[in-house]
Amino acid sequence: MSISFNDIPNTVRVPLAYIEIDNSGAISGTPAPMHRLLVFGQRLSTGTVAAGEPVRITSPGQAEQAFGAGSMLAAMFRHLKQANDQLETWVIALDDNSQGNAAAGNFALTGTASAAGTLSLMIGGERVQVGVAAGDAAAAVVTKAAGLINGNSRLLVTAAATDGELKITSRHKGEIGNDIDLRVNYYPGEATPAGLTVAVTAMTGGSANPDIGVALAAMGDEWYQSLVMPYLDTANLNALSIELMDRWGPDRMIDSVTYSAIRGSHAEIGTFGNSQNQFLLSCMGAGRAPQPGFVWAAVYGVMAAASLAIDPARPLQTLPLPGILPPAIKDRWTRTERELLLHDGIATHNVGAGDVVQIEREISTYQENQFGDPDPSYLDITTPATLSYIRYATRTRITQKFPRHKLANDGARFNPGQAIVTPGIIRAELLALFTELEAKGLVENFEQYKASLVVERNADDRNRLDVLAHPDIVNQLRVFAAKLQFIL
Repeated sequence: MSISFNDIPNTVRVPLAYIEIDNSGAISGTPAPMHRLLVFGQRLSTGTVAAGEPVRITSPGQAEQAFGAGSMLAAMFRHLKQANDQLETWVIALDDNSQGNAAAGNFALTGTASAAGTLSLMIGGERVQVGVAAGDAAAAVVTKAAGLINGNSRLLVTAAATDGELKITSRHKGEIGNDIDLRVNYYPGEATPAGLTVAVTAMTGGSANPDIGVALAAMGDEWYQSLVMPYLDTANLNALSIELMDRWGPDRMIDSVTYSAIRGSHAEIGTFGNSQNQFLLSCMGAGRAPQPGFVWAAVYGVMAAASLAIDPARPLQTLPLPGILPPAIKDRWTRTERELLLHDGIATHNVGAGDVVQIEREISTYQENQFGDPDPSYLDITTPATLSYIRYATRTRITQKFPRHKLANDGARFNPGQAIVTPGIIRAELLALFTELEAKGLVENFEQYKASLVVERNADDRNRLDVLAHPDIVNQLRVFAAKLQFIL
């Protein structure tokens, strides 16, 4: 028998026709894997989905029901699905840390309104407008504001009115409550009614985030190509880094690019960036923007993931972050400040026409090799994204075309149709795959790849084929530099 059948034995005697179907040669071209985004975050007790349970979320309404209106996750999904409602998105929710504390802040009002107007508060990027009549005392305005806040189940906070002070408390325990911004008069034209003054005390006192280990364990061996990580405390980031590198390794090959964001001063954000060194983590600097970092992370993550799912090598610069509010003009970073952050491992944004927040450069936090020397090899997040796809395409090609093949040396004489592969056959397949990847704009320099490609049988294990390849992944147009030597 010269043909390797999978199902038809050589001993069949019953007539007549036996035809098996083999799909090993059915697939051509590079594969198009489904891209899944996984979001971590906190739920409220009013949610219907338990902590530690992976669940697919398709709409903001489903997120509110699953995790509770006013929860961190409900807020993240309200913005995430507004930005992109097509990408398949999953969640593993966490409960508040029982030993944590909820953050609190306040708006302190004084005076009596001498004219009618509207008091425009902003809490975590959500506007609360309070109608004020002439003659309203501060205490009356505060009482009305507290009623409006507590009547809005989507807000991340609750409110209490006491003698002209509007106390704001996070619905969640944990450090994330400190990231809920409080301010007045964010939009142009807004003004505090005459006769009233407002003093703002920022949210503080939130402590003890949940342990992300619960979510990492719940991931199992499912492949989520992108993650949204809202927690920036050292313990959780260290645990995440260990899991990311384990998933990146050759044993599992279910790697994920992770997106996060950080609010704060330029110095605080730069210090944080320099404390990190993970090429599978990109942290967007949000500065003094009004929305929490976890909302920025959700929108950054879904927009980046959706684009890289289409083309993992295409840069994300100028990609808008829909629904994200920019910092006030006085708080926006200069070009020099953004340049510094890009050397601190922080991805940057800029603000385009119409106050549209855009990705400026999507870098990872990786900055140094194991010896502490500067290493730009994983600077841009497109690098691990492209390498991940090349590895997936290579693995898929080999397992699809040669799932049950025998291995022989080049030059072995066997009949056509035998399920036998040689180093030369694999080499030809890898070269063919490279040309397909090249046509998609993911790699370049075929002749260099061909000349350096090594495919050989392992000297110690004759059932093993070893490959050494040097794909030259395509780069991005990041900087255009020109010198104009004019002539008079």
